[in-house]
Amino acid sequence: MISAVAVVPEPPLLVPELAGAAAAETVDVRDACRTAAALLAARASRWIAVGADRGGRRTVAPATVGSFVGFGVDVRVALDTGLATDRGPVDRDLPLPLLVAGWLAAGTGAAIAVRGELVAPDAAPADCLALGRALAAEPDGVGLLVVGDGAATHTEKAPGHFDTRATRFDARVATALAAADTAALAALDAELATQLWAGGRAPWQVLAGATADRRWDAELLCSTAPFGVAYHVAFWTPG
Repeated sequence: MISAVAVVPEPPLLVPELAGAAAAETVDVRDACRTAAALLAARASRWIAVGADRGGRRTVAPATVGSFVGFGVDVRVALDTGLATDRGPVDRDLPLPLLVAGWLAAGTGAAIAVRGELVAPDAAPADCLALGRALAAEPDGVGLLVVGDGAATHTEKAPGHFDTRATRFDARVATALAAADTAALAALDAELATQLWAGGRAPWQVLAGATADRRWDAELLCSTAPFGVAYHVAFWTPG
């Protein structure tokens, strides 16, 4: 059974070594992510990190070390915080959601083991909901870390350029996360999310499947779009 949920985005700029001059512009979302991770660590030492990756549906074991080297700096993270990152093999292609999960787990200072559950970015909503329902049957005391960005189309300089639909889309996401509205997350339009470059759609629908049968108390810790990309941070506990 899931003991708590943290929802975070996945910009590499969360990591100060990668942010450089942009570190100040991402401080609010970085602090919110660290807060969410600390709250999750206080309730669970085993995490399931759900994210989207082009490699499709697969599970990644905690005994994995990865690196942000593909994003410019060899910052290493382990999915099990007890692993040494300077010994043994390093997966230099570890997907970004799991790199962020490992970095956040390490930042808590707690003993955390993270298992990755990845889905394709274009996974059908029904498949995402089904995976979520399966995760809901996990043994007691597991924390769910849901990793993904909102629309990347909020400004002309955003990765997907400007789309007038982005504001409404992310307002719906933020409202749903603030209210633990699983039905609203389940109803997100997959095709629209693809058009808006919203990589968090599939993970959020896994979240909806995992939490639909319980009542949750929710807090939206941050919702912002500093580079034309929406970043939402939330924390849920059973009501």
